[in-house]
Amino acid sequence: MLLEKQKEYKSRKVIKKKQIRRHSICMVSDFFYPNMGGVESHIYQLSQCLLARGHKVIVITHAYGNRKGIRYMTSGLKAFSALALESVFHANTMGIKTVFTDHSLFGFADASAIITNKLLQMALILCNHVICVSHVGKENTVLRAKVRPSLVSVIPNAVDTTIFTPDPSKRNPDNVTIVVISRLVYRKGVDLLAGVIPILCKDYPQVHFLIGGEGPKRIDLEEVRERHQLQDRVTMLGAVDHNKVRDVLVCGDIFLNASLTEAFCMSIVEAAACGLQVVSTKVGGVPEVLPPDLVWLTEPSIAGLVAGLNQALDDREAGKIVPPWVAHQQIKEAYQWKDIASRTEVVYNRIVQDPVHSLGTKLSWYRQIGTVGGLFFALLLVVEHLLFLLSQWFKPEEDIDKAVDARKKLQFHRSAHFKR
Repeated sequence: MLLEKQKEYKSRKVIKKKQIRRHSICMVSDFFYPNMGGVESHIYQLSQCLLARGHKVIVITHAYGNRKGIRYMTSGLKAFSALALESVFHANTMGIKTVFTDHSLFGFADASAIITNKLLQMALILCNHVICVSHVGKENTVLRAKVRPSLVSVIPNAVDTTIFTPDPSKRNPDNVTIVVISRLVYRKGVDLLAGVIPILCKDYPQVHFLIGGEGPKRIDLEEVRERHQLQDRVTMLGAVDHNKVRDVLVCGDIFLNASLTEAFCMSIVEAAACGLQVVSTKVGGVPEVLPPDLVWLTEPSIAGLVAGLNQALDDREAGKIVPPWVAHQQIKEAYQWKDIASRTEVVYNRIVQDPVHSLGTKLSWYRQIGTVGGLFFALLLVVEHLLFLLSQWFKPEEDIDKAVDARKKLQFHRSAHFKR
């Protein structure tokens, strides 16, 4: 009986190995290193996890000054210059399966939103699948781009909990430090923050603000600091490198997010992982991100943020907060890049079976979604296919410089190590 079970286990193991698919994956984004931000971090971390799972990954992004051509990053990840917004059309023309990941929320009323949504609809009609980082984001994308809900999956962001760890010894025991780290732009609620700072500083003498980030709205915060003579209580750090964000977070007691719109909000996850209380506007996908005991949700207004901060400070005084390392453990269990990579891998495995549609089929799709827009993009698609055929003739595939497959290099080094 034992021998039969061992044979059965081995046969299952062989079948499991045969079912593992190895993909060649191309990530495309306007936002990537050397720039810093949530999308940049998402692409890098997800790519590293997919490389570790045996896939080949490259990243296409803009050229930045002298940073052109193929560049190699950790684990053989490569990045080179291209226009990300054209990637769906180019990939589809070449018969490559496409997945669009939406990190943003957009409206429906203003002219720019209407044009953006129409362009998104035209692009996503060619995509095999869409990934959104929250359920609110999924609803927004389905409505904006008129995508079938069955073609949209929700896979959240994650955080590297080996980096974002608590360190209560870095806090000032004599003060309550409220940390804000974001781009200082209108969408991030900087106008609300400018109204909150003088009220909180007046009501709570022990409260100090530590603000990191750059943007056009920085001058508004500096004017508030000057007007109310709060230079000793409001510290402006300027731009903070992503590898320094944790060092800033652990200096604080409360993290404040005043955003007017967010699909997910990575910063509140990083702050919670560092053991801070999180006070955030309840906009977009934010209510989905953290459990109720780790976040104080508020209305996106000055009065709402002040009320939320008052409650957070009162709960802190009463000891009704989750200890830093307990909060860290909750985040560690909920948000792991390995889990995100495996869920993304399921999507890739699913679309690999999708057929490659003919040009005629794709043209028929465009004819169904509008007279003017559909005709324009149908014409664009025909031109795209003609240019692709010409490029194959002028620049054959064998003449194109290919990025080295890091999987083969890793296998070679491992085999050489075992031989020794």
